[in-house]
Parts: sequence; structure tokens; C-alpha cells
Amino acid sequence: MSSTSIKQFQVTFDCADPERLARFWCEVLGYVVPPPPAEFATWDDYHRSRAPEDRGAWFACCDPTGVGPRLFFQRVPEGKVVKNRVHLDVRVATGLVGEERLAALEAECARLLPFGAVRVQVLYDGTDACIVMQDIEGNEFCLD
Repeated sequence: MSSTSIKQFQVTFDCADPERLARFWCEVLGYVVPPPPAEFATWDDYHRSRAPEDRGAWFACCDPTGVGPRLFFQRVPEGKVVKNRVHLDVRVATGLVGEERLAALEAECARLLPFGAVRVQVLYDGTDACIVMQDIEGNEFCLD
């Protein structure tokens, strides 16, 4: 039997505006922006130190508890054109069923709309429910 160890991983998003999208996901997940590299007082200072074409090319956010994966956002020239093949399920109603579950999902949906999230569809069968959403660049995610 081989020995396996738990691996750390990050989730990477291709996007148009890395910092804006990272800050959106900070609001969704309660994540934080990590401090800039040691030799820089602010992220703005870091970005100004880069070549013009590299300024704002990436941004990241992380779980302040260190449990969840780091999210990394990298600028790409092309826009999103098809449905995501992978998406995040934001678990806000774990263990709840029926109307109680739906109410918890709806409350989280209402909280995220002012940040630019878009409600796409509610899936509800009387017991189980999720709300399909989009982030500020059109990437799908689910409130689950």
C-alpha cells in the first residue's frame, strides 16, 4: 500500500481583471488578500515595480484560517465564451433541507448581488436546492 499525503492546491481563474475578481471572491468566501511581497509596502507598490505589460497581470486571495485553497487570478487576453467545466460550490446550507435550505440560499444570494454576482437559476425539488450564480466576469458557481 502506498503512502499518500494530503496535497495543498490552489484554484486558478483565467480572467480580464485579476484584482477586481479576487476582491469579489474575498467577499463571497470571507477570504483575504495576502500581504504583498516583503520588499513592498503595498500591492500598488509591487504592481508599479513591474513592467507596464505585467502590471495587474495576477492577483490572489486566501483563506485567513489557512484551511481552504488559495485562489489565483491571472489575466488572459481572451474572454469567457463557454460554460465552465469546473465551478465552485459555495456551501452555505449544509445539512438544511426544504424551505429552510432554500431560505438560507436565498439569503446568501441577496448578500452577493450588491457585489456584482448574478443569479442565474434556482434548482429546487421540495427537499434539495441550489442556486446557480455567476461572478462579475460570468464564471458560474453554485450556492449549495
